[in-house]
Amino acid sequence: MYPFIEILGKSYSTYSLMAALGLLVSGLVVFLLVRKKGIFFEDVAMTGLFLAIGLFIGSHIVYGLTNADKIVVLFQHISEYTFLDFMKTLFGTYMGGMVFYGGLIGGIIALLIADKFAKKYFKGDIMFDAVAVVIPLFHTFGRIGCFLGGCCYGVACEFGVTFHGNTLYPEVNDVNRLPIQLIEAGCNLILFFILLVLYKKQKFPRRLLIVYFFMYPVVRFIDEFFRGDEIRGFLFGLSTSQIISIMLFVFAIVFTVIDLTKKKTNAGRPVQ
Repeated sequence: MYPFIEILGKSYSTYSLMAALGLLVSGLVVFLLVRKKGIFFEDVAMTGLFLAIGLFIGSHIVYGLTNADKIVVLFQHISEYTFLDFMKTLFGTYMGGMVFYGGLIGGIIALLIADKFAKKYFKGDIMFDAVAVVIPLFHTFGRIGCFLGGCCYGVACEFGVTFHGNTLYPEVNDVNRLPIQLIEAGCNLILFFILLVLYKKQKFPRRLLIVYFFMYPVVRFIDEFFRGDEIRGFLFGLSTSQIISIMLFVFAIVFTVIDLTKKKTNAGRPVQ
């Protein structure tokens, strides 16, 4: 397990490096998918910037929500902290982590805003499906980063992987654990190829994100039972990510029903 790696004498988080690599590879794939549709590299780069901003903000906000009880206590004792210590505790500790679903939702919101107000830089009509294709690809790199860093570890089991000397997550040390991060990485890679085939065959135009919402929440809901950690909070016996999985899956169903109803209604209207 390698939570940090040294490059030219400096120490870097392996998770951050894998996330950055995933973003670069995903951006390249998007460019290859849309390059024959009048989209330039600059357009893809701007899309990546919008996504990165939304991902960063959203992932930290949702992480903060999982620590809502601790944040409430922090504000109740605000008088006991200096300003710098308070800000460090709030943003460095209780909102310092990242949750994938928060980043996903934040990134989508950022693209919707860009589609509304920055059409010069974001070609939404073409880009939405290409972005949907690479979401699980990016997530694959992220989950490998989780495995290397030691977070999101799996339950203790007779078969699995045992690591030693992880200073970031000491609870993972010397315990044989199911490598759930790699299992989910494999599932995400499969989802990527499914979406890629659908994209190539021009199936479900501008609806590939909804297709993703039908598939990934099922994967995430199941693998949360094998995580072994409670860092993301629990509600009604379910983790935060399981609650969000249910919400996204229901959203996909409702969206599809409304979409099909509209298409059926429009098909039944006489041509003027």
